[in-house]
Amino acid sequence: MPRLSTAEATVETLLLHGLDTVYALPGLHQDPLFDAFYHASDRLRVIHPRHEQTAAYMALGSALATGKPQAFGVVPGPGLLNAGAALLTAYGMNAPVIGLIGQIPQADIDKGHGHLHEIHDQLGLMRHITKWAERIRSPQEAPTLVSQAIWQATSGRPRPVALECALDTWARRSEVVIPDAPLPLPPETIDDEAVETAARILGQAERPIIVLGGGAMEASAEIIKLAEMLEAPVSSYRRGRGIVPSSHRLAVNMPIGHRLWKDADAVLAVGTRFFIQNGNWGIDDGLKVVRVDIDPDEPERFRKPDAALVGDAAPQLRALIAALGRHNRKRPSRAEELNGHRAWFAGRLSKLEPQLSFLKAIRNALPEDGIFVDEVSQMGFASRVALPIEKPRTFLSPGYQDNLGWGFGTALGAKAAMPDRKVLAIAGDGGFMYQVGELATAARHNIAVVVVVFDNGAFGNVKRIQQERYGNRLIASDLQNPDFGKLADSFGIASFKALDARQLEDALHKAFALNEPALVWVPHGDVPSPWDLIMMPKVRG
Repeated sequence: MPRLSTAEATVETLLLHGLDTVYALPGLHQDPLFDAFYHASDRLRVIHPRHEQTAAYMALGSALATGKPQAFGVVPGPGLLNAGAALLTAYGMNAPVIGLIGQIPQADIDKGHGHLHEIHDQLGLMRHITKWAERIRSPQEAPTLVSQAIWQATSGRPRPVALECALDTWARRSEVVIPDAPLPLPPETIDDEAVETAARILGQAERPIIVLGGGAMEASAEIIKLAEMLEAPVSSYRRGRGIVPSSHRLAVNMPIGHRLWKDADAVLAVGTRFFIQNGNWGIDDGLKVVRVDIDPDEPERFRKPDAALVGDAAPQLRALIAALGRHNRKRPSRAEELNGHRAWFAGRLSKLEPQLSFLKAIRNALPEDGIFVDEVSQMGFASRVALPIEKPRTFLSPGYQDNLGWGFGTALGAKAAMPDRKVLAIAGDGGFMYQVGELATAARHNIAVVVVVFDNGAFGNVKRIQQERYGNRLIASDLQNPDFGKLADSFGIASFKALDARQLEDALHKAFALNEPALVWVPHGDVPSPWDLIMMPKVRG
């Protein structure tokens, strides 16, 4: 057996599982871990950003873009808390992120002595924002716990996990057994009775509809097959975008899905919390509900469905396809109906200017397999319903946390993991300034993200709410901004300024051609609200 430090055993186990990149910031409590990174530098890449939150956001972006587990490392206490927003977002987005968190000397944990970066019950804190968290207490434990962490992150419902390790434990050496292979994922099980019930409900329906979330990401072919068998429109929002290409004849966005909702008699909800439909649009006895979800707790969270298939979406849907032929009825084409809804939407969207023209410019410049990262901004809100998306994992959006400032770091991680793909991040001036220092990270590691900063000199959504609901009593919504072009130049990053959609498209083509980090600055004024296309009223129940 090799004699390894806890840190070295951790690194070897990460490599065994195919994790060859770690997004991490060094510090005293992680020194032995970084020394282990150094000694494995022929097999392991370390990307160091300028802030702990970005280390975790980069791991999140990598996980979202690839669907594979990704790791980050930070010091304890303030380092963990800085990374906490990204861990919380990863939890909400079901992303397999692995945190490697430092700790004070092992004998002093939770003693309250006042060590550097000490925080009471750090392990308990991590358990509130992760699926699973543990402490590595010895070199011998490291391979088992790292393997278990990755298994927890990727088995069942993917979610972030965390391991903490004390400074002195990282450095401790012992004979260590490195496993030969990753832990096997649990076998898929099919409930034949539930499948038959679901097939009967959907097969007998006259006007079925399909709703998708991020849990359907790996089931694109199966969903398209089912949609065509059922002649069922497929509605998606944010994480579900691109699973069925926007150009497919049955693909509809969320506003059109809302218009179809009141007349649907059955819904197949795949890999989605189903929160908007359950909580906002309404459900009554005239709508049969079939849920497919890998989390056994999810289908009945709001109300008991008429059928629930628990497991990974792709094999569950393949079983459903096989059974559907015994029950399916013939339905007329819905092309004319859906084209009418699309015409309505186009008319409504035409009022959303300049956002619509800017989004068309982005779509023209970004290849179909390019990755688009939205941000909590006026342009981001509009993109969630108006930007066509043709492939899974190419529309990254922060889920129900919707935390300002997530976008740039996430885009850097996506690009680091997918270097051959174009990656474009949009940001408002408010959100971008949360991570503006990461221009240095993009330059230092030559991560060729193109970021478009839409600058209206305000927290635009806050300002609109204050105008519309609080009698125009504006407070803390105005912003003082730099010249973003000069700012980018100071980091050695190419910059462009665009005052309209035509200039934006031209700037994006030039920026992508550079194959290096670039910033496009788009100053603009107030823009119309897209919220009536997002927060839509109850229509049944």
